[in-house]
Amino acid sequence: MTLKVAIASFAHTHAASYAWLLGQMPDVEVLSADPDGAAAPDAGPRGAEFAAELGVPYVDSYDELFAWGPDAVVVTSENAGHRALVERAAAAGAHVLCEKPLATEVADGEAMLAACAAAGSILMIAYPVRFAPSYLRLRAMVEAGRLGDVFAVLGTNNGKIPYDSRQWFTDATLAGGGALVDHTVHCADLIDGLTGGASATRVYAASNRILHQDKDVAVETGGLVTVTYDNGLLATIDCSWSVPDNGPTWGGVSLEVTGTNGSVEIEPFLPHLTGTDANGEVFLGIGPNLDESLLDTFLDAVRTAGPPVAGKPPAVVPQPDGNVGLRTLRIVDAARRSALSGQPVDL
Repeated sequence: MTLKVAIASFAHTHAASYAWLLGQMPDVEVLSADPDGAAAPDAGPRGAEFAAELGVPYVDSYDELFAWGPDAVVVTSENAGHRALVERAAAAGAHVLCEKPLATEVADGEAMLAACAAAGSILMIAYPVRFAPSYLRLRAMVEAGRLGDVFAVLGTNNGKIPYDSRQWFTDATLAGGGALVDHTVHCADLIDGLTGGASATRVYAASNRILHQDKDVAVETGGLVTVTYDNGLLATIDCSWSVPDNGPTWGGVSLEVTGTNGSVEIEPFLPHLTGTDANGEVFLGIGPNLDESLLDTFLDAVRTAGPPVAGKPPAVVPQPDGNVGLRTLRIVDAARRSALSGQPVDL
């Protein structure tokens, strides 16, 4: 069965990976649109020219994209644009893979879930680190009880500031915030997967703009978020754009999980080959392509579910789904409010 998959926007850095991978799949037809690319405030590759580089067909407007009748839509716009595109995809009878975070505001996330539920559409969130082999092994250990009762998690997500080619990441309106928004959600998702969807009850966060002062960035560039869950778990997430601009790789993620029987730490992006070339230090990651695993899971679910039926839940709900996206968005929203007030926020 050949699927028609639409790519809505090239704003997010992951869009290039998704587009290239989809373009290599023999049972997938791809069509892309990025009408806002020409107005982007940076020189990042966008629009028809970028689609040509990636080898995927392109149309000039979202009207043309949705008129094509896609079976599935991959939403990779600026964060603030997610709601409109997800709602439009659901109304067009398509299943949806939405880039993280789900939205910039909780009310928008709730509306997106409601729209997909009404249309019978799958809503999956693009959290590819869930598919890392080291994380899958860790989750199996937790589920088997090998760590005992898990009571603490320390997560880090530190990377480069996405400034030169994707300046919207540092726009509080388009992104919803800075590093606190960009990097908290990945760790929050991994914790969500380990706990079976435990609910956060209290969030305390601090942030600053010490890093990258030379770039005149108005959003936070570093932060620390502490989350208390209803099962007693205490998690701390170090989220920052602290990797230097000339670093050999974008950054990394780590997760240290501690239970009554012991502790395990994983770094999904650590395995690599290193060396030097004419441009300096080289970092070549080793292991499976997590974006490919994410897309395979989504497309398998789309095929199994078949076309959406209004008012009827899809036959399969791939994880992480919209509910995960909403839970992690609520943590981010509470972290923003806590950092602003200097006080913990109860959920």
